[in-house]
Amino acid sequence: MIRAVLLDDEQHSRQVLCEMLTEHFKNIEVLAVCENIAEAVTAITQHHPDLVITDIELDSSSVFDMLQGLPGIDFEVIFTTAHEKYALQAIKFSALDYLLKPFSLEDLSRAIDQCQTKLNERQSARQFEVLFHNLKKDTKKIVVPTSNGLQVVSLKDIIRCQAEGNYTLFFFALDKKMLVTKTLKEFEDLLNGYDFIRVHNSHLINLNHIVKYTKGEGGVVAMSDGSEVDVSRRKKEEFLQRLAKL
Repeated sequence: MIRAVLLDDEQHSRQVLCEMLTEHFKNIEVLAVCENIAEAVTAITQHHPDLVITDIELDSSSVFDMLQGLPGIDFEVIFTTAHEKYALQAIKFSALDYLLKPFSLEDLSRAIDQCQTKLNERQSARQFEVLFHNLKKDTKKIVVPTSNGLQVVSLKDIIRCQAEGNYTLFFFALDKKMLVTKTLKEFEDLLNGYDFIRVHNSHLINLNHIVKYTKGEGGVVAMSDGSEVDVSRRKKEEFLQRLAKL
């Protein structure tokens, strides 16, 4: 049984979420339904829940302030929000669960399944460290799932990413590699807006690690780890435009 606390300052949102949980999730016990941070802190302190499902923006404050003010976070969190803002990117980088309002029953079910997996592994502490780091600083870190758990990686250290079926192989300096249990497309979407570009169906590269570009039909990029990556003809123009802006 997953013991949960709900936090949202909108009455309709609280009601909808509570009904979805009580009607469709027999493995969820709702301990408290809170409308503000003060109520949530009291509920978390008293009940020690396994899961907190919370909106991000509450009145004039943010739920991140509440989380950072707690003496420790020994529960999982599913964030809900109606806004695509910078904080959502930080959540994605931290591999924490989130739901965009209005969300469906299927969306909620998927998030709770992921929560159950994390509860079994108890790996949330480092994810929140990365979340708070990314909210405060320009230097970005990302939490990536591997077969052994979760790994924290700085974006600047990633040289390139190579598709391996439903997995992605990360390449770092000194021939260090890491197999990550997500597709290359997921990382292409996640790193959109940063210095990464998909130059080929099988490759996503860090523009800051390019050593040389050799012209050709699509061309070839030499990377800082000594590897060479083909640029597809379809991606050539976009790649050269991005390269010129560095």
